[in-house]
Amino acid sequence: MEAIVTTIVLAPFVASLIAGLFGRRIGDTLSMSVTTGALLLACALSWYVFGQWTWAHLEPFTVTLAPFINVGDFQSNWSIRIDALSAVMLIVVTTVSALVHVYSWGYMAEDPDKPRFFAYLSFFTFAMLALVTAADFMQLFFGWEGVGVASYLLIGFWFKKPSANAAAIKAFVVNRVGDFGFALGIMTVFWAFGTIQFAELFPQIAGAAGRSWVFAGQSFHLVDIACFLLFIGAMGKSAQFFLHTWLPDAMEGPTPVSALIHAATMVTAGVYMLCLLSPMFEYAPVAKNIVTVIGAVTALFAATVGLTQNDIKRVIAYSTCSQLGYMFFAAGVGAYQAAMFHLFTHAFFKALLFLGAGSVIHGMHHEQDMRRYGALAKFLPVTFAAMTIGTIAITGLGIPGVHLGFAGFYSKDAIIEAAYAAGTQNGIAYFAFVIGLLVAGLTAFYSWRLAFFTFNGHARWGDHGHEAHGHDDHAPGAQAEAHDDHGHDHKPHESPWVMLLPLVVLSVGAIAAGFVFYDYFFGHHQAEFWRGAIFSAPTNHVLEHAHHVPTWVLWSPLVFSVGGTLVAAYVYLVKEGLGAKLAARGGPLYLFFYNKWFFDELYQATFVRGAKFLGDLFWKGGDKKIIDGLGPDGVSAVSYALGRRTGRLQTGYVYHYAFVMLLGVAGLLSFALWAWA
Repeated sequence: MEAIVTTIVLAPFVASLIAGLFGRRIGDTLSMSVTTGALLLACALSWYVFGQWTWAHLEPFTVTLAPFINVGDFQSNWSIRIDALSAVMLIVVTTVSALVHVYSWGYMAEDPDKPRFFAYLSFFTFAMLALVTAADFMQLFFGWEGVGVASYLLIGFWFKKPSANAAAIKAFVVNRVGDFGFALGIMTVFWAFGTIQFAELFPQIAGAAGRSWVFAGQSFHLVDIACFLLFIGAMGKSAQFFLHTWLPDAMEGPTPVSALIHAATMVTAGVYMLCLLSPMFEYAPVAKNIVTVIGAVTALFAATVGLTQNDIKRVIAYSTCSQLGYMFFAAGVGAYQAAMFHLFTHAFFKALLFLGAGSVIHGMHHEQDMRRYGALAKFLPVTFAAMTIGTIAITGLGIPGVHLGFAGFYSKDAIIEAAYAAGTQNGIAYFAFVIGLLVAGLTAFYSWRLAFFTFNGHARWGDHGHEAHGHDDHAPGAQAEAHDDHGHDHKPHESPWVMLLPLVVLSVGAIAAGFVFYDYFFGHHQAEFWRGAIFSAPTNHVLEHAHHVPTWVLWSPLVFSVGGTLVAAYVYLVKEGLGAKLAARGGPLYLFFYNKWFFDELYQATFVRGAKFLGDLFWKGGDKKIIDGLGPDGVSAVSYALGRRTGRLQTGYVYHYAFVMLLGVAGLLSFALWAWA
C-alpha cells in the first residue's frame, strides 16, 4: 500500500517534468500520452485506496519519504498521510484531473503549446496531492503555494492575451493576501504548541482550550487566534467574501483549467483544511462563528451576482463561489462531514457543468456570451443531456423522506438540515439556515436560466443571416451572429467524443454520488467511515440532531428550488424576452448585482489606488527627493557645481597665473611679518 500511495502522488510530478522539459523533443502526442496516462494510473490507484478504506477497513497510516526541513525544534518531513479525508480528496483530485486531461485532447487540439499545457495540468495535480496528503503544516503550505503557482501559470496560459495576464496576476496577488494570514497562523501554532506535526498537535488542543494570549493589555483566546489566521488563508484559496474577486476573472484561462482548478479541486482546499483542523476549530467558538457568517454571506453574494451574468463560464464561476459558501458554513456550524460530502458531490456536477460549458463554447466557435446562444439542444444533444443532469444535481432536486434524488440533493440538504439543527445552540447557525434556503432558490433560478438560455428558446446565434430574437439583457430583435475569419456563418456542432466521454462519466457521478455514499459521509455509517479523521467535540451533536429535524425543514429546500426553477421557466421559456425587458430598465438592484456589488470598483478605489499613491509617495517623495536628493544625487550635484566653478579659474592666460602667484607671495610675506611681530 505504501508503494501505491507514493505512486499516486509522484506519478503526475514525473509526467509533468517529462512533458515540460522534453515536450518539444518528444512531440505533442507523446507528451499528452505520458501526462494523461500518469493521471489515469493515479486515478485508478486512488479509487483502489478509497475502496480499501471504505469497504476493506484500511487503517490510517503515514509514509515518510524524506526529511524536509529540520531546524532546532522545527521538524518537518516529506510524508504521505492516508486517512478518510485524504482518501476522499485523492479520488476527487485524480478523477477530475484525469477526465480533464482526456477532455483537453479535444479542447486544446488546435493549440500549439499542448506539451506546456499538459505539463502545467500535471504539476497542479501533483501540488494538490501533496497538499491533501500532508502530515504537517509545512508540507501543507508547500502544496498550498504549489497550486497557487500552477493556478497562475494556467490562468495566464495564453500569455499573449492581456486579460489573461491581468487575471493571473490578480489571482496571485489576492491569494498572497490570504497566504499571509495562513503563514501567521502556522507561526502561531508553532509558537504556542512547539510542533507543526498534526499527530503531535491535535492531542494538545483540548488541554490548551483555556489558554489566552495577552497583547496590549487585552486577553485573546489562543486557539481562536490561530484558527482565525488559518481561516484567512482558506478565504483566499476558496474565494470567500472579501477575497473572492480573483475567481471570476480566472475564467480567462482555458475551460479545462476552469473545471480542474476553479470548480472541483483547488478552491476546495480551504474547506478540506477546515475539516482537517476540526480538532482545533472545535475549541475555537469565535472562529467557527466567523466561518459561519463569511460562508453564508459568500453563498448569498455569489448567488445574487450569478443571476445577472451573461458569460456562461462566469455564471458557473459564481456558482462555485456560492457552493463553497455552503461548505464553509457547514464546517462553521460543526457539520464537517456535511461539508466534505458537498465537496465530494460538487466536484462531479461542477466539473460536469464547466466541461459542458466548454463543449458549448467549442460548438459555438469560442463564443461565451449566452446572449448569442439559444435552441442548441438539437445541435448538441449529448452536451445538452449532460448539462441538464448537472443542473438538476446542483439545484438539489429530490424527494425528501424517501431519499431519491441527484447528488446535490443529498449533500446540500444535509448542510441545510445541519444548520437548522445547530441553531438550537447557536443563533448564528439559524442565520446560515435562512441564507441556505434563499440561496437554494437563487441557485435554481440562475442554473436553469443558463440551461434554458443556452439550449431552449429562439436561436440568437444567427442562421444564414436570419435575425436573432429574444436577447436577454438586450433590446428585442438585436442581431447576434457568429462569423469565422472569412465572414461565413457558423452552425453549432457537437464536440468530439474525446470531449464527450468525460461528460458521460461525470454525469454518472452527478447522478449516483449522493445516494451511493450518503450513509458513509453523513448517514448511519459516517462514524465508521471517518474513523477519527474528523473530530467532533463532546458538546457537538449537530449530526445527530440533523437526522431529526422537523418535516417542514426537510421539504423547504425542495420548495425553494422548485420555486426558483418555475420562475426561470416563466422568464426564459413562457415569456421569452422578459429578461431583456427587466435588464433594459437597469434598476438599482439589477445594477448592484450585475456590477458584483461594486467590489472591484471599491478595491480599485481603495487598495489599488491607495497602493499606487503610497508607492508614488515613497518613490518620488522619499526615494528620489529625500534619499537620492540628499544622498548620491545631492553629493554629485554639489561636487559638480564646485568643480564647474573651480574650473573657471583655469583660464590658460600666463598673466592670470602670474598675478595669482604674486598674490600668494604677498600673502606669505604678510603672514611671516605678522608672525615675527
